[in-house]
Amino acid sequence: MGNSSRKGEGEEEEKGSKDGEDGEIAEKKNEEAVEVEAELPLGVEELFESGDPVLDLSYRKFKRLPSRVSELLHLEKLYVCGNSLRTLPDSISQLQGLRILALDFNKMEDVPAAVCQLTNLTRLYLGSNRLMTLPPELKNLQSLRCLWMESNYFQMFPRELYDLPHLKSLQIGDNRMKTLPPDLCRMEALRGLWLYGNRFDTFPKVLLRMENLEILDLDRNKISEFPSLKRLHALRLFSYDHNPVDSPPRVGEEVLVVGEGAAEFLEEREAKIERLRKAAEQEAEELALAGEEPVIHGILKNSSSNSKQAPVTVEDADINEEEALVNEEEDMELPVTEYDGAELEYDEEGVEYETEELICEGEGFEYEGDELEYERAQMDYEYEDLQDSGRRDEGA
Repeated sequence: MGNSSRKGEGEEEEKGSKDGEDGEIAEKKNEEAVEVEAELPLGVEELFESGDPVLDLSYRKFKRLPSRVSELLHLEKLYVCGNSLRTLPDSISQLQGLRILALDFNKMEDVPAAVCQLTNLTRLYLGSNRLMTLPPELKNLQSLRCLWMESNYFQMFPRELYDLPHLKSLQIGDNRMKTLPPDLCRMEALRGLWLYGNRFDTFPKVLLRMENLEILDLDRNKISEFPSLKRLHALRLFSYDHNPVDSPPRVGEEVLVVGEGAAEFLEEREAKIERLRKAAEQEAEELALAGEEPVIHGILKNSSSNSKQAPVTVEDADINEEEALVNEEEDMELPVTEYDGAELEYDEEGVEYETEELICEGEGFEYEGDELEYERAQMDYEYEDLQDSGRRDEGA
């Protein structure tokens, strides 16, 4: 009886001690939270009360996000970059009006669960954290169009991204990937893909099936040979700098290339186009002096006409599909159209490209339709419409 009584007393004491410790921990957390609220940096309180839909709390040395933020239901853009955040409070999920959330340069090892409940997000910035995986709940972000998660620790491409049907811009450079999944082409909405600074030693063949890509960046990998990229008809920018190659791959005529030997390649291409243009002008002048009108055939190669062949777009002869078409129609009577003096433009693919607007802002890069500016020397980020807040200018 005595031993039993002592044992019961010991268990109660141990339980009481444990409860006391848990209480102390909870009390300490509450005190820290109160301390965070009490020591808001100068000017932050005014930001909370301004009613502005853009809130920039970047580089304020926060270890926890102030609870007041979750009460600002009018927020549309929230920037909390460059703090020491490891997570976000669950109450942040109340900000259903958020469209842009920037969490770069923090200490997050996982994407906060509350972020996956912000279903109206269109842009999410997670760069320079400690991420290795993405949660399955990320599929809730069905409106997401732009995801930047460069400078993390991804070794494998996160397949959770397959569940984001409208994702157009994916920045996953400066990670640790060596391969891409063979079914990556399922991401049909992708227009911009940044893979620089990874560990690819061969060109991922699945990229050749991603025919909607407009921007592809493979800088700073270990790729020694590139295949022809001419089948990527939508491609407008290809960057391959700092790979062990001497010259760029074959690309379409509209593609801007960046890398070793690219400047010489572009100059040569421009010179060739200029030579073809001058040759066409000279031919037209000679025909005009001779009093003849040029005859333009429906098929411009291997024509059986006795008149001179019209100039062909640069490198047309390299396309095997067109060669096959010519061979099939050699014995057919070719339709003839007389040239009426109007200006003639001949496109290699026979179609005009209508590039959907794609703005990917970051590292000084901005791409809008036909206008293209590309400068990735610095790692400063400029977010859309951040200048409206008047509080961040680091550099679409």
